[in-house]
Amino acid sequence: MDNVLKDLRRLMQVNGQAHGLSARWRKAGLTACLGLLAAGTAQAEYGLNMPRGVTPFSSNVYDLHMTILWICVAIGVLVFGAMFYSMFKHRKSVGHEPAQFSHSTKAEVIWTIIPIVILVVMAVPATKVLIQMEQTGDTDMTVKITGYQWKWKYDYIEDDISFLSNLDPASNAARQLGSGIDPASVPNYLLEVDNAVVLPTNTKIRFLITAEDVLHAWWVPELGWKRDAIPGKVNEGWTYIEEPGVYRGQCAELCGKDHGFMPIVIDARSPEDYAAWVAEQKGEQLAEAQQVEREWTHAELFKRGQGVYEQQCAACHQLNGEGLAPAFPALAGSPVATGPVDEHLKVVLNGRPGTAMQAFGRTLSETDIAAAMTYTRSAWGNADKTPVQPREVVAAKRG
Repeated sequence: MDNVLKDLRRLMQVNGQAHGLSARWRKAGLTACLGLLAAGTAQAEYGLNMPRGVTPFSSNVYDLHMTILWICVAIGVLVFGAMFYSMFKHRKSVGHEPAQFSHSTKAEVIWTIIPIVILVVMAVPATKVLIQMEQTGDTDMTVKITGYQWKWKYDYIEDDISFLSNLDPASNAARQLGSGIDPASVPNYLLEVDNAVVLPTNTKIRFLITAEDVLHAWWVPELGWKRDAIPGKVNEGWTYIEEPGVYRGQCAELCGKDHGFMPIVIDARSPEDYAAWVAEQKGEQLAEAQQVEREWTHAELFKRGQGVYEQQCAACHQLNGEGLAPAFPALAGSPVATGPVDEHLKVVLNGRPGTAMQAFGRTLSETDIAAAMTYTRSAWGNADKTPVQPREVVAAKRG
């Protein structure tokens, strides 16, 4: 290794001098090359191969991948070995003359049959894995996954639990323009969420995957597959997680300007811990439902609304409410945010056709909508201090 580094330094110095590069640029180039070399020597950091995963299916996919890879390696060694041997052994400099023929039927038959046999041999295990991928029957529970710009919604069908999963607040704050936050200081930057998908281990789980607005793709490498989330269509998938732990993924479809900010986090727990989580979630949802009918103060809604705004709205309208013209108008002084509450509420619930404004009526709770509206109507110099109550949102949805 030391000799390699010495040779690399010497090579960079000679090349830099030959091309008139300054010492500064030669040093920068050397640093970059050394960094790449050091990364290449760290086996744990390679990341060049796919993970084996934590499910029986992902393990089968990995084994299939490695089998096909080594078959291709063997073919490559044989083919290129024969080519190099022939070119070296029968080169003109040792007196060999090229054979004079137009074609060989026997050779054509051989090089047609052999690839067919190889493909058939490779197709057998591949077909078995593909069939296993589609076996979504006989499952123990079902989770519906819906992609939105730019978040995921999870509905646990049997347990009647539903929630949104957004980029975590720390990552969301660090990614904002002019935030002054070093992304390296944020744990799991852009790969953390506020609400993880909690799933039980040793349980066959069926996923129903769709989208509400544009194309998305739900992908967690350790599960061994990904599925497109397509508006108006439901794709299926399944998993059987054998090891408790946290497994991270991302949207794998270019879905818009914040495509890189909708990660996926799976928190796999034992069946006992999962049952405890389900009970906790049901208690929280019941408490949230009871909050709709009570009278909220402006201070309570403003504080909650600030968090909702920063998580759901700031990506387009900016933390300071100034927006990003022309696609995302400012909310500070906005005719909508300072106008009649009923019109403002219609925009928030239903979106605005022909613009990038999303409809939040089916993604946010009544309390969160009321809080976000209260915040935007009284922040950045907007003067309406009258709180929007959650029951007003409920009435607007019904009417």
